Amino acid sequence: MMKNARLLPLLAFALLTACVVPTGPVEVTRFNRAAEGVPYGAGSFAVALVGESASDSTLSGSPYLAAVAREMQRIGYRDIGGDADVVAEIRFGATMIRSDRRAPISVGVGGSTGSYGSGLGIGLGINLSGGSAAQLQTTLAVRIVRRSDRAVIWEGTAVQLAKAGSPAAQPSIAASKLAESLFKDFPGVSGATIRVP
Repeated sequence: MMKNARLLPLLAFALLTACVVPTGPVEVTRFNRAAEGVPYGAGSFAVALVGESASDSTLSGSPYLAAVAREMQRIGYRDIGGDADVVAEIRFGATMIRSDRRAPISVGVGGSTGSYGSGLGIGLGINLSGGSAAQLQTTLAVRIVRRSDRAVIWEGTAVQLAKAGSPAAQPSIAASKLAESLFKDFPGVSGATIRVP
């Protein structure tokens, strides 16, 4: 009886750790206007899907809207809806990468222009697993736009690679991980790319 009582805490701990979903590292690049004195984390906000992502505003877009809204509140913005001071414009997407092809290397290039400059990002992914399993590359891009003059005051992109079909590739888990990584140590160092485990 005493032996079973000592095993219960270990069993409970094992079950809890089994529930944690391992996710791969996230590569994050951000740009901000902190050097110009733009304040962050004050005022009200709204979130919106834009571009091609706007057509996914129902089921597939809702995890990204919720994840970004949580992060905006965490960094100090207030969610009042309506005429908010800033709008977090969200774009997201996923690309299947198959390693069973001759060249398991993918290269992605993205560019953007804002009211205060432009940015260009290049991503290189090399599959070293040696297996034939497909991987899902999920991307989240957010721009915080000041409503009064439509100036982009912050923008960032987060990219994660996960085995297709794994829990980490599920939209709700991927959206949360990408948003948390994107807003880590907000507003971040402008122009720097970081890797979040």
